[in-house]
Amino acid sequence: MNNKNNYAQIKRLIEAALKEDIGAGDITTKGIVHSRTRGYAEALAKEEFIVAGIGVFRQVFLIHDRRIRLKGLARDGKRVKKGEILARLEGPLVSILAAERVALNLFQRMCGIATLTNRFVRAVAKTGAKIMDTRKTVPGLRLLDKMAVKIGGGVNHRMGLYDAVLIKDNHIAAAGSITEAVKRQKTALRKKIKIEVETKNLREVREALDCGVDIIMLDNMSLAQMKKAVNLIEGKALLEASGNMNLKRVAAVAETGVDFISVGQITHSVRAADVSLKIKEKQR
Repeated sequence: MNNKNNYAQIKRLIEAALKEDIGAGDITTKGIVHSRTRGYAEALAKEEFIVAGIGVFRQVFLIHDRRIRLKGLARDGKRVKKGEILARLEGPLVSILAAERVALNLFQRMCGIATLTNRFVRAVAKTGAKIMDTRKTVPGLRLLDKMAVKIGGGVNHRMGLYDAVLIKDNHIAAAGSITEAVKRQKTALRKKIKIEVETKNLREVREALDCGVDIIMLDNMSLAQMKKAVNLIEGKALLEASGNMNLKRVAAVAETGVDFISVGQITHSVRAADVSLKIKEKQR
């Protein structure tokens, strides 16, 4: 969270999430807990996973109430076991309870993404392939999702439609061919940006290569087709394998020699890590 633009975006995201959840106030807590009551709590791992987004977790509480203090924070990238303490909190109990769910929602999702990403990364560790994310993220949470992917050992694809060129099947259909689509794109670009083209067969791979593109996506191709594409390209462009990637086949895909494997599953179908926040007696 050192980047100023990222920090500002995350701050706005957290503020919106807190407003959505708390609204005019936490009526349950206010009806039970005195405003001056001081609270102590621990965030606990209820299973094994990789920590990701501990800074976001901390920031949720601080944005809601600067009087909350957090210590003993587990570091991002650490693999924790069931029962480990991830953070200790102290401050107004009403504030801790009000911010709890937003903090956990964001943190648990990020830990889940990092953990699943790392499983894919370890599955291809003996190859040169890198695991890459996609734009299949929860609207509004893309920055956090992609931060978690990196913590898990993956690499980020484009952040959005604005920072990289990816000519997909519908663009090709609109232009009439890969060649025409690339030609139009090169004419439209005002600065040097790498161009990637999606292909679905070897004929399209050859056409994309002839156009001098930087990256060629092999979309839903068989292992045999991928191997042929790698031999055809001979390092003249980077290759990204995409489509229905899972842990059962990702190693075999990596062994074909592709450079990147994009996996939508790591962000669009991830299971949140199991974390709980428990109120404790004052620590002595």
